[in-house]
Amino acid sequence: MEMDKARKDDDLQLFYAWVMDRAAKAGFVLLLVTFAVYVSGVLEPYVPLADVPRYWSQPAPSYLRAAGIQPGWGWLKELHHGDFLNFGPIAILAGVTILGYVMVVGRFFRRRENILGWVIIVQVLILLLAASGIFKTGGH
Repeated sequence: MEMDKARKDDDLQLFYAWVMDRAAKAGFVLLLVTFAVYVSGVLEPYVPLADVPRYWSQPAPSYLRAAGIQPGWGWLKELHHGDFLNFGPIAILAGVTILGYVMVVGRFFRRRENILGWVIIVQVLILLLAASGIFKTGGH
C-alpha cells in the first residue's frame, strides 16, 4: 500500500515536471522566434532600436514615461510592435507554474487529497490576482 502511494506520488511529480518542461521549452522557442522578428525589423518597434541605448540606464518608471509606454498590462495593446511581441513569451514563461498547477489539481481531487487540491486552487488564485495588477503593491 505504501509503495503504491509512493509510485503515484512519483507519477504525479513526473507529470508536473513534464508539463513544466514542455511549457518552458515552448515559451523559450517562442521567445527566440519573437526576438528574431524584433531584430529583423519585420514588425516596426515601438521604440526604435537606435533609441534603446538612450533608455538603458533609466529606472523603469522613467523609461516608461520617456517612451510613452503604459505600465502593467498595457503591452497587450502593443503586440503589433516588434519590441513588445517578445512580452508574450515572457508572460508564458511567467505563467508556467500556474499551468503546471492547473494540470495537476484534478489529480489531487481524484486521489481524494482534497486539502492539497484546495491549496493549489488558492495558490493559482493568488498568482492570478498578483499578475492581474489589481493589487498595487511594491515598487511598481
